[in-house]
Amino acid sequence: MAAAATNPQGSSERAPWRQAVDPYARPRTWRTALDLATAVVPYFALLVAMHFLYELSALLTLALAIPTAGFLLRTFVLFHDCTHGSLMATKRANRWMGTFLGLLVYTPFESWRHSHQLHHATAGDLDRRGTGDVTTLTVAEYEARTGGARLAYRLFRNPVVMFGLGPILSVVILPRLVPKDARPRLRRSIIRTNVAVVAIVAVSCLLLGWEQYLLIQWPAAWLAASVGIFLFYVQHQFEDAYWESNENWAYADAAIRGSSYLKLPRVLHFFSANIGFHHVHHLSARIPNYNLRRAHDDIDLFRDVPTLTIADGIRATRLKLWDEEHGRLVTFAQARAAGRAA
Repeated sequence: MAAAATNPQGSSERAPWRQAVDPYARPRTWRTALDLATAVVPYFALLVAMHFLYELSALLTLALAIPTAGFLLRTFVLFHDCTHGSLMATKRANRWMGTFLGLLVYTPFESWRHSHQLHHATAGDLDRRGTGDVTTLTVAEYEARTGGARLAYRLFRNPVVMFGLGPILSVVILPRLVPKDARPRLRRSIIRTNVAVVAIVAVSCLLLGWEQYLLIQWPAAWLAASVGIFLFYVQHQFEDAYWESNENWAYADAAIRGSSYLKLPRVLHFFSANIGFHHVHHLSARIPNYNLRRAHDDIDLFRDVPTLTIADGIRATRLKLWDEEHGRLVTFAQARAAGRAA
């Protein structure tokens, strides 16, 4: 790939790939309205349906949590698009819509936008890990840790913990915390969102009762968050993923080689708002979700990107450490075997 194509997305020097992706990075008002109408509206409608089903059958209410989770996941991806300024036509409109959608997904807009933009700017950079990504150690770093630290890392990377307890951490706990070094704007965003979330939960519990509120809201929220974590995980955690030291790291290479195309059935692409075309999204985050597939199909640059199926993604959860010597993610067993062979 030409050296100019490795410029960061924010570089003043125009990278050649921009000419190819720019036509797709234009939100359309009617299409955005359709997105909202097919995410937020059915999400609220299903919550109301679950309320009326509650008196009839708790099991039916729980069954309805599955499609409700799908529309909540779709809503979160629209929130995510707002943080990139790709859903609405103006910066102000994205901020206002993102703040509103953030309340539906219990996430402060400004602080999440900050950490997620850092993720985009550093994905695949071994020297700038730690913000907005899934914690990943190299084999050497893991081996240098104490027994307790190794156990903590093993627990964190365990699928039961990551996809079972992870939703509680990522939805309930972490978004409520105000970092000591947070900028005033980010601090205010977190505090205001926390106050709004507490008010929404309190009013809901007063109107419905806490038992009904928990049964209606949290199974769907947990399921949506669990699937969301899985999607985020497998889109950067696969065997031939891209990790380089900062001096060798390149933005376009990290996007195209370090972000997967998660090949899903059409219905799952709908509920995940096309976030499976993650390689396109990472190359140009300003492309709205509804243009990602078209860009993938039209642009030759995306012909040989890493492609995963759902089964491939499930198998990828076994991979835990980055093997710098061989340039691939490996399991704990493979890391041990390589150590014995050495």
